Amino acid sequence: MNESLPAPQVTVLDTGGQYCHLIARRIRELHVHAEVRPPATPACELAERKGIVISGGPSSVYDANSPQIDPRIFELGIPVLGICYGLHLMAHHLGGEVRKAGVGEFGLAWIEIVEPEALFAGLEARQRVWMSHRDAVEKLPPGFRILARTPESPVAAMGDPVRRFYGVQFHPEVVHTVHGRQVLANFVFEVCRCDKDWDPGHQISALEEQIRGVVGDRSVLFFLSGGVDSTVAYTLSIRALGPERVHGTYVDTGLMREGETEFVSRIFESLAASSFEVVDAAGEFLGRLKGVTDPEEKRRIIGEEFVEVQERILERGHYLDGHWILGQGTIYPDTIESGGTQHADVIKTHHNRVPGIQLLIEQNRLVEPLASFYKDEVREIGRALGLPEELLERHPFPGPGLAIRCLCSERDEPVERAEEGWILPVHSVGVQGDSRSYRPALALDRCPGSGEDLRDFATRVINRIPNINRVVARVASHHPLADMCVSRSELSPDRLARLRRADAIVRRRTHESGFDRRVWQFPVVLIPVGTAERPDSVVLRPVHSVDGMTAQAVLMEEEPLQELAREILAVEGIDAVFYDLTHKPPATIEWE
Repeated sequence: MNESLPAPQVTVLDTGGQYCHLIARRIRELHVHAEVRPPATPACELAERKGIVISGGPSSVYDANSPQIDPRIFELGIPVLGICYGLHLMAHHLGGEVRKAGVGEFGLAWIEIVEPEALFAGLEARQRVWMSHRDAVEKLPPGFRILARTPESPVAAMGDPVRRFYGVQFHPEVVHTVHGRQVLANFVFEVCRCDKDWDPGHQISALEEQIRGVVGDRSVLFFLSGGVDSTVAYTLSIRALGPERVHGTYVDTGLMREGETEFVSRIFESLAASSFEVVDAAGEFLGRLKGVTDPEEKRRIIGEEFVEVQERILERGHYLDGHWILGQGTIYPDTIESGGTQHADVIKTHHNRVPGIQLLIEQNRLVEPLASFYKDEVREIGRALGLPEELLERHPFPGPGLAIRCLCSERDEPVERAEEGWILPVHSVGVQGDSRSYRPALALDRCPGSGEDLRDFATRVINRIPNINRVVARVASHHPLADMCVSRSELSPDRLARLRRADAIVRRRTHESGFDRRVWQFPVVLIPVGTAERPDSVVLRPVHSVDGMTAQAVLMEEEPLQELAREILAVEGIDAVFYDLTHKPPATIEWE
């Protein structure tokens, strides 16, 4: 008998924030079933809920096309929590006023709790939180009072305990709000009086039933990356349909890390559950990427090339006879960062959300059983399926591979001196105020790990300087920053080999030291900054995260960092090693 899921107790209204589904995820972590719905969901459809959360978003409440809610939700007698933009909507609809903030807040901030009302019960008077906003509440609605403030936000939290309405300017759902879990727990249990009814480990039978419902009497072809997501989705499909109806293909794009293809082959051969093959398509991918420098164009080309390779494989066999569809391990962060919800800002186009894949969706030729889950939940499902830990504990690796970690430039440009450091005219993607930014990085000529924590400094500098979204520090180099420049560059085999070697050094050293178990992901990025004889530099980007929606830069100790840098600098063509100090937001984890 299939297990049925309980009805949601909490609905999160999605106003387009990058963290919207993370709110529901955090509530599910508390073992309470939460769902996500569009912002204008009629109040009558929410009357049976025990609580409603209005998410953050990139809009202003006064924008002509800003997402709106049904104001009748405030007449249901149900507790409501507004987060960031949700706070502004609540104030706007209930008689308060919202204005453009004098100074936006992005990243870490400290709040002072003025009233330890139900929302802040059991918490200390001063708390570290995560901010990402441009607007602020200027006038409280009737019945509300200030619960918390920061130097920049006089209304960091407000509440009307009689009607059980609360709003916070910060984001309690992100891991960098230190006591955010307790704030949400207070709302869910103390304010909403929810019961514990949710266990992610009990969803396998429901997922298998979902797969059978989508696939019907057809079979599934998976193009596997060897990562956690596609492997779990593949294994679920085998369980749901049987090994004779599932085929796995691994496409070597030429953008893989050192030893990647061999590792993937070993893992899937050990599963021995269905047919599996490796297809060498390096020539096609590298050929189409020649001369391309724009990151969005790279992602588009890679996504479309994946579809073309897929179609070629489909055509050579019997996969187009109407009995086969495509399976993918897409998880939710892939879709939310691509503007997958109605009001979300597009941060990056993911390779599995390009037009070719959208066409397959429209043709009902796609099954994505993990599209509502986050990375740690997928790992939990994988453990329940009995998959090996060496696979489940792998750091996430982007589908486009090393292509988006090998930055390019259309022209030669000098490194420019700035008040706080040096402007590197190499653009990277950021997320500021729930919106995409594409700006240069600021390089500091001082090394992290020497006792000085430069991460808070990086946050302050990015908030103050509008034309950057990332701060790096020079660890070691063959030449001073003043002698470096950005050189015209593309995705050449030499540069990819350079990056592949540096990445292998980092993975080996961090595994030996155990540092890789202290971080969620450790991208190694090649940027075209250096000198004529050594035109490239490497950026180290270790981060801590739960699911990639937000991330905190993690520092290495000075001695192992210097040893790592020395080995990287021995690679031909590499002039410097930098360390990325930037949290997400304002930067994304990957540079492109």
